[in-house]
Amino acid sequence: MKKLNIKWEGVTDTTGYLFSFAKSLSAAVKNSPFSELSEDIVASSGFAFRMWVAADLCPSAMSIWAFNQQKPWVENGGFSCEYIERMWGHDDIEEERRVTALEMIKHSINNGIAAISWDIGVPEWGLITGYDDEMQKLYTLSITGAAGEMDYTQLGKREIPILNVLTITGKTNKPKETIVSDSLKLAKNHLNGEEWCDNEKGLAAYAALAKHFENVFNPDSSWNIEYYLGTYSALKWYAWRFFEKYGLTELAELYKMVYDCWQKAFEIKKSTDISSIDNRQAILKLLKKAENCEREAVKLM
Repeated sequence: MKKLNIKWEGVTDTTGYLFSFAKSLSAAVKNSPFSELSEDIVASSGFAFRMWVAADLCPSAMSIWAFNQQKPWVENGGFSCEYIERMWGHDDIEEERRVTALEMIKHSINNGIAAISWDIGVPEWGLITGYDDEMQKLYTLSITGAAGEMDYTQLGKREIPILNVLTITGKTNKPKETIVSDSLKLAKNHLNGEEWCDNEKGLAAYAALAKHFENVFNPDSSWNIEYYLGTYSALKWYAWRFFEKYGLTELAELYKMVYDCWQKAFEIKKSTDISSIDNRQAILKLLKKAENCEREAVKLM
């Protein structure tokens, strides 16, 4: 039996809605020998620049993307990692993939690094922090903050039964300059909507989200709006910090404004009645400013 003592404390989440994969990735790196890169990896993996908006503001839009890109995206930030998945309709390889995933998880925990896994408490990404071969149990840390455990046999077979596990295995000798330049390419790729997703993505997500503030307000969408504002505000904080750390002054200034606009929009949603057209217009104005800054940033990337 081995269990790591890991909590979410120390991972910056300015709204409480930081995307679960990004938060889990940052926490895994923070509680590893490479903790100095725990903020960087959210940007260098591209997640700080990703936006997806479903027409009905379904929160699951955040979880619809090419999962098998996790490995190259994380490796972009100068890490080596292992990745395994098993999607729907792959019943013939279910047991094989589960056994392989368990070995990956144990190896990672033996090396002192939590594993990032889908649906270990709620159907979001979280951390696997330990294992017990005698009890056949995994120890987990849900994105909700709840510590728990689950049987080995439950891995990949919970509420949304797909298997998705990534582990950090080390740090490569990729130069910082290359990490930064490749991160700019990755960021630009997403902002221009060049990756797979069925929802509105990249800069086009601004217009898709704005519709819900321009039209007659639907009170049933209130929490969904908060979720979207909170998710992207928290991510954009990491974009700003990445550019600031590596001395990209113009991009840092732009993304400081982007982050400030999203954060203020989120705070207006949290603290005022957005059935009021004036409050929705205030949010729209902030989002438009953020969009203009990101469009300017793309030109510099």
